[in-house]
Amino acid sequence: MIPIAEIRAAQRRIGPFVKRTPLVSSGALSERLGTRVSLKLENFQKTGSFKPRGALNEVLLLDSGVRARGVVGWSGGNFAQGLAYAGGVVGIPTTIVMPEGTRPNYVAATRGYGAEVELVPGVAESLAYARSLAADGRPFMHPFDDPNMMAGNGTLGIEVVDDAPDVTDVFVSIGGGGLIAGMAGAVKALVPGARVWGVETEGAHGMRLALDAGHPVDMTPTSIARTLGAPRVSARALEIVQALVEDVIVVSDGAAIDGVITLLERAKVLAEPAAACTVPAAEKVAGRLGSHVVLVICGGNVSVDDLAEWVKE
Repeated sequence: MIPIAEIRAAQRRIGPFVKRTPLVSSGALSERLGTRVSLKLENFQKTGSFKPRGALNEVLLLDSGVRARGVVGWSGGNFAQGLAYAGGVVGIPTTIVMPEGTRPNYVAATRGYGAEVELVPGVAESLAYARSLAADGRPFMHPFDDPNMMAGNGTLGIEVVDDAPDVTDVFVSIGGGGLIAGMAGAVKALVPGARVWGVETEGAHGMRLALDAGHPVDMTPTSIARTLGAPRVSARALEIVQALVEDVIVVSDGAAIDGVITLLERAKVLAEPAAACTVPAAEKVAGRLGSHVVLVICGGNVSVDDLAEWVKE
């Protein structure tokens, strides 16, 4: 488990460099789900997602001598931007390896935050190349499988409970598991009776596969929710999910896109499919929900081309 003391320490550590994002009520979703619904708008975080929280905690905990060498990361999604931002804040060189085929807006944003980006064919090949770069003594920053990363992400859970002490249910998206591991640790420590629900999309349902198998399972992500596309979930996160999470709900890509449209039209919030999938997931268990539901909108890095493509489909 990720101790609440470590999550609170992370909150103090990263506090000067991240936004305290708002928690807002949604009348439309409350009516739709038949209970009070609030949205934790982490899409308003620095870089457009929750990722700077964990990345900053990892980087700030490095020994100053190690930190001076710079860091290496690997990501085709939001962690690339989060780590690039963290590197810029701390003032260290940051190299991010990204798979070829990563959406141009992600690549451009990562470079915009000051990171050097190297594009390598293939997911497995790009990860192997990133690890090889770290062989020169630079720390390799994993996008989700690190306890310091999880503690940083857990600060989001503290904010949810601070703003909604009566929370009964929290819906959190799962990629590799770094967010839900920290969130579950914080929420369950502060409100033991609250339920944490994990959400995945078909084709990015690595945690559901791992739960069913009893261990992490390799998979080739195919979901439109690209930022959930981890090829294998964290074994550490799996243990935490097994212990603390009520259930992991899998929804279709189509349902996730419907969630994007619902949030945009009814809440005026632009969310990624990886975040908007929490809407149909909550609908699936609407009859089991308590009196105050929080949907974590974990990211909003969507391009106009993305929206046009989804609406056309």
